[in-house]
Amino acid sequence: MFKFKQHISNLKKSFLTMDYYIFIPYILLSFIGLIMVYSSSSNIAVQNGGTPFEYLFKQSIYLFISLFLIILCLAGNNKFVRNPKFLGLFSVVLFCSLIYLKLFGHSINGAAGWIALGPIHIQPTEVAKVYILLRFTATITKKEPYLEGHWWASMRAQILTTLFLLFLIVIQPDLGGTIINFLILFVLLLSSGINWRGAGLLLGITSVISYLVVKLLAMIFSNGTDNYQIQRIISFTDPFKYSQGIGAQLVNSYYALSNGGVFGVGLGNSIQKTGYLPEPNTDFIMSIVAEELGLIGVLFILFLLLTIIVRCIQLGIRSRNTYDTLICYGVGSYLTIQAFINVGGVSGMLPITGVTFPFISYGGSSMITLSLCIGMILVISSKQKKQRYDF
Repeated sequence: MFKFKQHISNLKKSFLTMDYYIFIPYILLSFIGLIMVYSSSSNIAVQNGGTPFEYLFKQSIYLFISLFLIILCLAGNNKFVRNPKFLGLFSVVLFCSLIYLKLFGHSINGAAGWIALGPIHIQPTEVAKVYILLRFTATITKKEPYLEGHWWASMRAQILTTLFLLFLIVIQPDLGGTIINFLILFVLLLSSGINWRGAGLLLGITSVISYLVVKLLAMIFSNGTDNYQIQRIISFTDPFKYSQGIGAQLVNSYYALSNGGVFGVGLGNSIQKTGYLPEPNTDFIMSIVAEELGLIGVLFILFLLLTIIVRCIQLGIRSRNTYDTLICYGVGSYLTIQAFINVGGVSGMLPITGVTFPFISYGGSSMITLSLCIGMILVISSKQKKQRYDF
């Protein structure tokens, strides 16, 4: 009974100290996402034998669950996500899920990414992003006194375990998920006290190798391949050369961006969502946003997301303890990396890797994990306000 009253008290104080620089952009992005999921998916839902509201209904449920999860975070002050027993169970379930996916998962376009639990489909790669964030933050905070001078010895076990996790993700295969998880890991390692020069050199070498691999694959498989992941990389190098085949996605994304112009063709009036773009409600939803709402709509969405990211970094700088600082930097990096890779893919700046746009794309795993991150940030912000104003 005492714990319940304490949770209610925490919740009331958290609402009184709510950070609207995070919560309002989050709500706006989520509702814009609902509108765009409905607009972009109504055609394909009917074509698949469903109703125009099928994806809208599912995304609304995901949003409801996400808001409930945020309330749990505010009531519990992030204590349950820091619990070693929770993290241990999280680790076992995640690793078992990825192994199960590879061995028994149903492949779509060459990748087995979802576990079906009745009407619910869970994507372990999305969950892994939060796991890496929580596990590394807890480990670094616990071993902070020993990191200076003994960095590798202190972090070795956790780094090797996480690299094995990334291996399980890349063999699904899920290149986009692997890249995002690796970069989140990289940011947290930088924050833990690793040598900046060595880390920068490692990132530079990785980038150069990645570029050379893309060029090499394009050269080797210039006459075509059945591997879907390689097809995406090849089409990135010259999409119009393969416009009748593997480059059709990117070419039609270009058409959507061109059609939209500055002000867009109007909500619901997209042409490319009617069968030209294969994933208009997930990977390519920003192409539909650009076509229907124009450059103005895209910039507004990016502004809302940037507001959350900047606020996360600001809260991290202000924080007085390592755990909160790392959570803030990790969440800010997570949002930045995912948005950058998605927009880079639909605009042709990066290879298409199947990465969704935060809060806008359809998907329960992405929406719920991102909302958990928002909940943790709101708790940290609330804690700082309570300390400042003696709530």
